[in-house]
Amino acid sequence: MISLYRWKSGQEFGNWEPVQKLPMEGQKVPDGEVWWIDLEDPTEEEEDLVFHRFLPVHPLTLEDITRTRREPDGLPHFPKVEEFPDYLFVIVNPLRPADAGEPPGARTELAKSVVQLSAVLTDRILITHHYKPLPAVHESKQFCCRHVEQAGRGPDYLFHLVLDQIVDEFAPEIDRLIDRLDEIEVQVLENPSKQLVAELVHLKRRVIALRKILILMREVLARLTRGEFKLVDAREIVYYRNVFDHLVRYTELIDGAREMVSDLMQTHLAAASNRMNAIMKVLAMVSTVILPMSLIASIYGMNFKHMPELEWDYGYPLAIGLMVAIAVVSVWWFYRRKWF
Repeated sequence: MISLYRWKSGQEFGNWEPVQKLPMEGQKVPDGEVWWIDLEDPTEEEEDLVFHRFLPVHPLTLEDITRTRREPDGLPHFPKVEEFPDYLFVIVNPLRPADAGEPPGARTELAKSVVQLSAVLTDRILITHHYKPLPAVHESKQFCCRHVEQAGRGPDYLFHLVLDQIVDEFAPEIDRLIDRLDEIEVQVLENPSKQLVAELVHLKRRVIALRKILILMREVLARLTRGEFKLVDAREIVYYRNVFDHLVRYTELIDGAREMVSDLMQTHLAAASNRMNAIMKVLAMVSTVILPMSLIASIYGMNFKHMPELEWDYGYPLAIGLMVAIAVVSVWWFYRRKWF
């Protein structure tokens, strides 16, 4: 599906128009207008219409844009930015929208955690391409309809709106991860279990996937903020820098979450080891108490003919009393040493 937003000077309202108004041969955008063309889950014919007939792009650019269609089970293309003579090509990786009934953060694999958003910018055209409905694009569309005059700032400003929404989507996901890690930290100290280890491994894979994407996107934003691309106006760089600052902060948070996961796994191993040591200490104390008693019982359980104590009337009480005395002395010694 192709959606077209047209802004022209003096326009007091904005909306998304049918694709039939899209020129078929070359980029014929009237003077004083800014266009945003959004392709959401497009067909091959729609891709051909936009990237061959309306705004021809380099074959390598088209190959990167359609990678998800060609490799549906593979990784989306990692974030990148490339400048061509007549357009700027950018790829970013928004979070994959959760399916109905799916808990947030259920996906841990990188290929299932994010999707690909491709963007082509010229001086008056912004083209966005994605195979999944993206909340960031939807919110940016709504912003354009509410604030029509902002579209006049150009495609670079419109693309900044999309990037800002994409980056901000990482905030609640990172907050959920950190909150869950705080909860696990208490549980690890109180009751370490195999379930906690499995969840920590799950969270670690999730954190690593998010960190990889955030770092790559940070590099793309860093280039966009340095002013090395002529299609990003100097007055818009400050907005890109604001998005970059958010991305840096989220990257630092995810780095802290990664360290926290590793620390919790080490803490879990230490807590489980301490718990095992406590159990072994109890068993050792029980064995220490029982061993002398077993020794006495074993001695007087031997079937030798000449054992004077066997004929003694007080032999049995003496053996029992000796066992009890040894047990009491052992327990008293453990208590004095503060072993329990």
